[in-house]
Amino acid sequence: MERSEHIYVRSNRLILRQFSQQDVDSFYLYRSSPEVATFQSWENYQYHDAELFVRKQSKCVPDQPGTWFQFAIALVETNQLIGDCALHTLLGEPRIVEIGFTLAEEHQGNGYASEAVRALLSYVFTGLRKHKVIAFADVRNEKSIRLLERVGMRREGQLLENYMSKGQWVDEYQYSLLQSEWEHSVKRGL
Repeated sequence: MERSEHIYVRSNRLILRQFSQQDVDSFYLYRSSPEVATFQSWENYQYHDAELFVRKQSKCVPDQPGTWFQFAIALVETNQLIGDCALHTLLGEPRIVEIGFTLAEEHQGNGYASEAVRALLSYVFTGLRKHKVIAFADVRNEKSIRLLERVGMRREGQLLENYMSKGQWVDEYQYSLLQSEWEHSVKRGL
């Protein structure tokens, strides 16, 4: 692991850490996959986009109101990048944060995304002491919807034509989880 990398969270199989220059190739490979990009805002992802993203994120710090911070999701044993998690601290209300996640196609279906999101929730509620976490999912994205529900997030509503993606208006579900709900689920061992 590079010395400049900062590890924010460690779980059984994963670490959530700062991006570093060593991540560019792996990041580009999964971000440029049409399958991975299906429900994401980007398309036709280019290598220079990955270089710029990694360079910018390697200098950022999490929990800055009005900004997005991307955590690199890496395997504990090898430090191999397999995806990323996003943390958006809301400008108008920094006690509420939005999260997101992306996982390389070849690592999907192994429980890594759930493990990473649970680790991120733990960091947000325990480390940052946030009041509420929200997340949005394209109503067609069944995998993300199942993941959000599996980690204990509650669907609060459906937002019709909430954002423009790839030339069409898309409906989204909004999910949330309160710190008190997280603490209760931790006590129950969920």
